[in-house]
Amino acid sequence: MLIDISDVVSSENREETVQVSLELTSFSTRLGDFPITRCAPIELQIANRENKRLLIRGDIDLTAVIPCSRCLEEVPTDIHFSVDKELKLEDSTVSDEEAEHTDYLIGFNLDIDRLIYGEILVNWPMKVLCREDCRGICSVCGKNLNHGDCDCQKTEPDPRMAAIQDIFNKFKEV
Repeated sequence: MLIDISDVVSSENREETVQVSLELTSFSTRLGDFPITRCAPIELQIANRENKRLLIRGDIDLTAVIPCSRCLEEVPTDIHFSVDKELKLEDSTVSDEEAEHTDYLIGFNLDIDRLIYGEILVNWPMKVLCREDCRGICSVCGKNLNHGDCDCQKTEPDPRMAAIQDIFNKFKEV
């Protein structure tokens, strides 16, 4: 969603509050696509401070479906973060240096989806668990251990001990 901010940029000390909704339906990265199931309306404050700084502030609350880090079951995860951007203004325009680093500002249009995408990327949770005592999946058969035990061998020999294991096996044959 694009918002025209030319009125704010061209008027010294002007401040505007806009309420927008996120049009992103999923968050796509190299790790996969994560559906965004809920996003509260976003209220952004956009301000021009003495024709020197453009301030963009707001709070975002959304829910994304992320796989559990242990068992890979989908977990609805609430993500809350604040946007607090400050861009330098030069003669009622955003400086060229700032424009190079901001893909969410196109001329006098603010692309809300790109701004929020970048903020989600920075605030993405490192680890998501379906529950604290998640048992994960079996490394041999892939069964979700939260749904019950599997029939795989429980003790796996350490591969570094293979030579000693061979010695024990030779003595068993005698």
